[in-house]
Amino acid sequence: MSVHLVGGGALARSDAALYAPFVGEAAARARAAGRSRPRIAVISIHPEADERAGMLVDVLTAAGEFEPRVTALSGPEPVTPAALADVDAIAVGGGIVEHVRAGLEPVFGELRRQVAGGVPYLGVSAGAMVAAEGSLGGGTRIDGVQLAPEVPGDPEVEFEVEQGIGLVDVSIDAHVAQRGTLSRLVAAVESGLVEGALGIDERTALIVGEGGLRVEGSGSVWRVLPADGGVLVSTIGA
Repeated sequence: MSVHLVGGGALARSDAALYAPFVGEAAARARAAGRSRPRIAVISIHPEADERAGMLVDVLTAAGEFEPRVTALSGPEPVTPAALADVDAIAVGGGIVEHVRAGLEPVFGELRRQVAGGVPYLGVSAGAMVAAEGSLGGGTRIDGVQLAPEVPGDPEVEFEVEQGIGLVDVSIDAHVAQRGTLSRLVAAVESGLVEGALGIDERTALIVGEGGLRVEGSGSVWRVLPADGGVLVSTIGA
């Protein structure tokens, strides 16, 4: 089973193709357990949690039938292990990345255990960013130096890295082309803040499985790695 990471901007039913591989893996796991429909834990930690959870359920339903087990939290409230119990797949939506990380932190170990046992994971936007070993925050500066367009109303936020779930070993960013944050990833790798990073454009999915990396959708995945004398930037196209 795989880890599916979507760079955001893809919650319309017309985006269902991005989610079809994830729902297909959930269905295969359900069949192996003798169930006709997969059970998918859908976790939304967002100021508009109910609405966002509904949108994620809707686009996943367009990709295939399943039984949703929804947890909707409007702030960084802790997700309980019960939210992940007896499911065939786990989907985590977007939101304020620091809040999503804090809400999931109590179940990091359980998430790692389930994915290691074959449960597919889907992260959208912030849900993708927290899947990494080092979870990137939303700041735009390192040591006060601006690296990317400022967030309106929050002009001088430092870019920080916190402990993530640890499903992938390089840091993940989302909305990269759309928000102009590739420069932030370059600076983070060059400074040693992270050892390497993958930045995912909107309406683009990075699938990490036994067969390596696969990209689906209309954008690119930006690979940023340290190199002699600087940083190497390349793309993995769809």
